[in-house]
This record gives sequence, structure tokens and C-alpha cells, in this order.
Amino acid sequence: MLEQVSDLPAPILGFKASGKITADDYKNVLEPAVESALKDHEKLRMLYVLGDDVTGLSAGAGWQDAKVGLGHYSKWERVAVCTNKEWLRHSVDILGYLIPGEVRAFATADEGEARSWLLS
Repeated sequence: MLEQVSDLPAPILGFKASGKITADDYKNVLEPAVESALKDHEKLRMLYVLGDDVTGLSAGAGWQDAKVGLGHYSKWERVAVCTNKEWLRHSVDILGYLIPGEVRAFATADEGEARSWLLS
């Protein structure tokens, strides 16, 4: 499940993930937020917090994630991913170069640092 974080200033979007993330989560939560934000902002920043209980992405969610990322490829200025799953942080560090903006991984306990980085 994806929930939008509402206490971030524009143009920063925030999302918290828990359990299994589905295509409907992307279609009903993430995509509308991204489309709405792009009406007022040229570039976006995103905080993506993956809870300890995240069990993965459905196949449809993976496709939707790729569509959102590639569909707005040049619009991502900074992306911060917070997770306690070390393998995910390493994956973000290794694959972050695929996004033209800056991408950094943080431990969940460092969410405050991630927010500060997004604001700077």
C-alpha cells in the first residue's frame, strides 16, 4: 500500500509504502500526485519511505513504477529513498545513476536527514 505524505513543501512529494505495493497504488496515489505537482513545477523531488513490512511490488506495480519514472524521466531533481533493508539501499546507490537527478538512499532512522537533503 502507498500513502502520500502530506507534510512536505512543494515541489517535494512524499510516499510511505507498506505491505504489498500494487499497480492500483501507483494509479490511485502516486501518479495523480505526480501529475498534479507537474502542473505547477518544472522539476520534482521525492521522499519514498519503505516500511519494514514491505513485502514487494506486484508485477503491475513494477510496470507502473517504470511508466511513471520513464514518463517523467527528466523531471526528477532529487529522490530520497528511506529503508532499513540494506540490499535496497545498496540497489538505490548502484542504480541511481539511471535517473538524471540526484538519488540517495537513507536508513529509515535518517528520514529527517533525507528531508533536509531534499529541501537543500
